[in-house]
Amino acid sequence: MSARDRLLVAADDLFYAEGVHVVGVDRIVERAGVTKASLYNTFGSKDELVRAYLQNHFRRRQARVAQILATNKTPRERILAMFGEVEDLLAGSAFRGCRFISAAAESQPGDPGPVVAEDYRAWLWSLFTDLAKEAGAKDAKQVGRQLFLLYDGAAVAARMDDDRKAAARAVSAAVVALLEAAIPPTRRIRRARRATA
Repeated sequence: MSARDRLLVAADDLFYAEGVHVVGVDRIVERAGVTKASLYNTFGSKDELVRAYLQNHFRRRQARVAQILATNKTPRERILAMFGEVEDLLAGSAFRGCRFISAAAESQPGDPGPVVAEDYRAWLWSLFTDLAKEAGAKDAKQVGRQLFLLYDGAAVAARMDDDRKAAARAVSAAVVALLEAAIPPTRRIRRARRATA
């Protein structure tokens, strides 16, 4: 594994577990088994390592979402599968919240965290809006926004609440209710038929 990859793995482990501002460069290079010079030659600064850490996670999320979308036929199934995966993530013992929300919350003016977080969130909102439109929602932009807020809210609630499973179940129930209200039954049936044809 290259020094860059080792640094990213170490950063992912430490930043996610403890936070981007709490973890210093010394701990990262020690965990990665490289020198400080390696870190600075590769990334230039800790801020750029934070940016790379978040961009790396963004790419992993995009790849995972692509798998979810590819294995589910209808837009409704895709939306429900996105939230099903969130439910699984929240229930895991390693869950420490959303990397993007955490990095943005810890940020100072000029930090890279909020920039990458906003890119991720814009992509996610656009994805939910597109899925809502494909599902036949009359106001796809509004439904996409609502789905996006439920998705974000699930991560925050699960991080803050003692009962992560309850938060995940509540969000899943809200998504089902939202889809039932936002997508007329005739549109659901027509789109399901087209997807299976």
